[in-house]
Amino acid sequence: MENHPILLFDGVCNLCNGAVQFIIQRDPDGIFRFASLQSAAAKQVLTQFPEAPTDISTIILVERGRLFTKSDAALRTARYLSGAWPALYSFIIVPRPIRNAIYDWVARNRYQWFGKKDKCMIPTPGLKNRFLE
Repeated sequence: MENHPILLFDGVCNLCNGAVQFIIQRDPDGIFRFASLQSAAAKQVLTQFPEAPTDISTIILVERGRLFTKSDAALRTARYLSGAWPALYSFIIVPRPIRNAIYDWVARNRYQWFGKKDKCMIPTPGLKNRFLE
């Protein structure tokens, strides 16, 4: 798993699940591994990082032994995607407090705007190997 960036996401959030599907479609080499923040697998991954947030209001990217959250995680994820999406990484020059203020605003409203599921997403058999157990 160390060679694969791991993306941890809110498994009941429709926006988050849509983002995971978006990433999978633009990750033809299958670089990313995924787990919902509600899962035992995510909790296990996060034991390595005392600084990890305890809530589920952010995506978390674990890349090369480092943990990234909020806009840092989103922008670093974009670098791996096919097409023009890596160009989004140029927004890293925007000061983190500004980027994260926008991220937090969307995160606070994600259930209201996009809804949520009763249960975490269950990957299809074809994608099961991309998700941590």
